[in-house]
Amino acid sequence: RPESALIGAARNWAGLLFTVPAALCVASLLSPEPAPWLTVTLVAGLLVFGALFAVNSALHSYLILAFSRSERVTMDVGFYYMANAGGRLIGTLLSGLTYQIGGLSLMLGTAAAMVALAALVSGRLTSQPAIPAA
Repeated sequence: RPESALIGAARNWAGLLFTVPAALCVASLLSPEPAPWLTVTLVAGLLVFGALFAVNSALHSYLILAFSRSERVTMDVGFYYMANAGGRLIGTLLSGLTYQIGGLSLMLGTAAAMVALAALVSGRLTSQPAIPAA
């Protein structure tokens, strides 16, 4: 597949991923107190989120290799994993903070906003012209 198709796929998968925490946020807002249907919805939703997240993760791992130049691949992959770890740290801290401030609904809303931001940023990716090997 051409790079432009992969960029579109990354944007589409991130958009699909966004729908899960957004829907779970709405579900948690609809239930003012804990309820069995909410528990089932949250567990099922988080399972779906995990599956979609795995697809997104695999696609991004492929994209970093597709966009790396052969002479810089180790540096690009290393930077990708460093940024990934930093993002996970920020996500962990932010989810704990937002849960403490506003509970489950704010935490899920923040997660949805962060995924939406990732989808917007992935929309800025562009295909690079091929550079002939020396």
